[in-house]
Amino acid sequence: MEKITELAQLIGRHAPRSGVSSTAVKCLSLIRADQTSEPVPAVYEASLCLIAQGSKRVSIGNDSVVYDASRYLLVSMDLPLVGHVLEASRDVPYLCCKIDLDLAALSDLLLVEKPASTPLRSDLPVLAVYPGDDDLTDAACRLIKLLDQPASIEALAPLIEREILYRLLVGPHGPLLRSLAAADSHLNQISRAIAAIRKNFDRQLRIDAVAAAAGMSPSSLHAHFKAITGMTPLEYQKQLRLQEARRLMMAGGANAGAAGFAVGYESPSQFSREYRRLFGAPPRQDIARLQVQGGLVGAI
Repeated sequence: MEKITELAQLIGRHAPRSGVSSTAVKCLSLIRADQTSEPVPAVYEASLCLIAQGSKRVSIGNDSVVYDASRYLLVSMDLPLVGHVLEASRDVPYLCCKIDLDLAALSDLLLVEKPASTPLRSDLPVLAVYPGDDDLTDAACRLIKLLDQPASIEALAPLIEREILYRLLVGPHGPLLRSLAAADSHLNQISRAIAAIRKNFDRQLRIDAVAAAAGMSPSSLHAHFKAITGMTPLEYQKQLRLQEARRLMMAGGANAGAAGFAVGYESPSQFSREYRRLFGAPPRQDIARLQVQGGLVGAI
């Protein structure tokens, strides 16, 4: 628990205000919430998330997990999730650090690591919580401490990130991560499909092109994409569009019409209708609500 206390102190110092803070360490984001939140849909990138204080529920479809200072969250690929801060107050805020996973670095690490004695598995959940790990917490603390030593970030951050990936590989989720890095696995193929959709999310979805990028047939893409993410490729693209439109309105000050057009919607009424269906309120009302809550758009 000493490491968790240190982690809370570091996050609290470097994230003094409610919201999501990017940092000089490219893979590291810090999140603070001074109050509980309503369920918030978002597309979460592949990442390790360590809560130092408070708790949160994260859901995909009908499945959900709760994590806190005693359990960490591993998101193995970019997923459309719904997050809900359960415990937070001004005196005891929700504090979390998010460390993005570099899957290319993961593949490189597997090239030099001894072959695993356990077989690859793709049936493990791509969203899961695991018991707290002091070594991972210690590495996260050292990563955040680099923010006080900006001249050392370029040299030392990659070493700590590599250590974190190694500890994940030798942990209970190692078989899943190995499968994700294997070029011919369904997990790796769907990860490539997701990358293709995200790259061109504001354009008309071409299933044949996405399937080709994944190395799958269109029918296989649909089946495995739905099984892993809980939605079809088209539904996934829609979430990406609406999330980006929300960000443009919240952070960039765009109006609903401009935001909808920017992400690929040609019909303002369709944009407003689908926005309300996902976020529970029309654009203007939703943004006003978020501003009151401190702007935790997609925070983990």
